[in-house]
Amino acid sequence: MIDTATRPERIRAMLAEALAPTVLELADESALHAGHAGATSGGGHYRLKIVSEKFEGLRLVMRHRLVYDAVHTMMHSEIHALAITALAPSEL
Repeated sequence: MIDTATRPERIRAMLAEALAPTVLELADESALHAGHAGATSGGGHYRLKIVSEKFEGLRLVMRHRLVYDAVHTMMHSEIHALAITALAPSEL
């Protein structure tokens, strides 16, 4: 079966499965980076806001690690840059 999901849809699905977020906002900012060296490889630029119980009590670096672990198969090939805002529900 051929996967017809878009890149952002696949990113959202991976994050949803791994982190069960209550908020997941993903913006594709690739067009803003046209001509950027990373854009030539085909990797996209994304901005993510994610809220998950799994971030409760974790430092920022560990929250980012969980996000990167969730999308690791897409990093450096389909995702060139990912700007992350990762919050626990208690921080809203």
